[in-house]
Amino acid sequence: MNSMKRTANCLAKLERMTKALRHEEPDRVPIRDDFWAKFIDNWREVFGLPADADICKYYDFDYMVTLPNSDPKIRKFEIIKTNDEETILKTGFGATIHKKVAYQMPAWLEFETNTIDKMNAFEFDDPWDERRYFSGGDHQIAGIEEDFTHDIPAWIDTVKELYPDFPLYGSVCEAYEMLWRIIGSDNALLWIGLYPDEVGRFAERLNEFSLELLKAQIKAADGMLDGAIIWGDVAYTRGMLFSPAYWRKYFKPGVKAMIDVCHENNIPCIYHGCGDARAIFQDIIEMGADAYNPLEAKTGLDVVELRRQYGHQIAFSGNMDVIAWADADMDELEKVVLTKLNAAKGGGWIFQSDNAVPDTITPERYDYVIKLVRQHGRYPLNLGEYDIPDLC
Repeated sequence: MNSMKRTANCLAKLERMTKALRHEEPDRVPIRDDFWAKFIDNWREVFGLPADADICKYYDFDYMVTLPNSDPKIRKFEIIKTNDEETILKTGFGATIHKKVAYQMPAWLEFETNTIDKMNAFEFDDPWDERRYFSGGDHQIAGIEEDFTHDIPAWIDTVKELYPDFPLYGSVCEAYEMLWRIIGSDNALLWIGLYPDEVGRFAERLNEFSLELLKAQIKAADGMLDGAIIWGDVAYTRGMLFSPAYWRKYFKPGVKAMIDVCHENNIPCIYHGCGDARAIFQDIIEMGADAYNPLEAKTGLDVVELRRQYGHQIAFSGNMDVIAWADADMDELEKVVLTKLNAAKGGGWIFQSDNAVPDTITPERYDYVIKLVRQHGRYPLNLGEYDIPDLC
């Protein structure tokens, strides 16, 4: 079992997170976030910080998220084209991806698994392969989708580096997140309609693969994980991407199994789902997820109303509207922030944007809001004119 020591500040953050997720009031509302690379560049420039300044450490976030190699096949990126402005490459998902330096998100150009027969024949590398956790290398989600990084350090080295100073959450993709990365979003949705049973059987195989990735990750961390994130975008701005009944039949069992494994290992589990997934919120609560994230405001989700509807059946993380963050005047911005803090009454809310912080938000405005939350998010909450008395 791991014997590394943690700082007093880390232990205080761990207690803060634990209480919040148990719907108890800690000393203050926990804070964390994700960022577009361009925002971080702007932030460093505006505040005169060095090129390697870490925004998560600067703001001393209350937990950090790590991701081992989750590619179905463990292999180096196959570089097809590269220059100072762009790179085209193929990954261990069999996806050919176009990444422009100036753009946050990559473009998926094509997929090796482009027929139903190829999907049925798809083989996975061993989820317990030690290279995923103990060796450096290339992998798609951390290396392409978040930034553009070759030869990512061994996951366990990152865990050991962060462990003394931050509560650490591991992470794993549920079956639909894996599915679309292997066959593409268009095919995923089309084939669910055309070949529902065959896609369902593949989803069951994906459930097994992701579950073993989670088990192996927890074992490799040797007691250094304080929680886990399940990535599962199954909705968009107007609702579910496909039938909730189909999700319940083929995808829900895999998510439930992963939540159970987390709890068997005494770690909480946060389910991340972009879009408006209210059609399955009750399912997520019934499965025992400890929190739901990121509650995209542009889909009509409001954490205050969700707290009113669901009470303390589940904790929430996110819902700070990045559009308001970027565009509202300062008085209105203060109103938005303090009103949302009502959702933290009794614990059960982690402050975060409703998705990654884009470069449309100025570093000054980001800094202003974080200081607002640190000031007004201390318990007992004192929200003044923005207090909602009947919410608790």
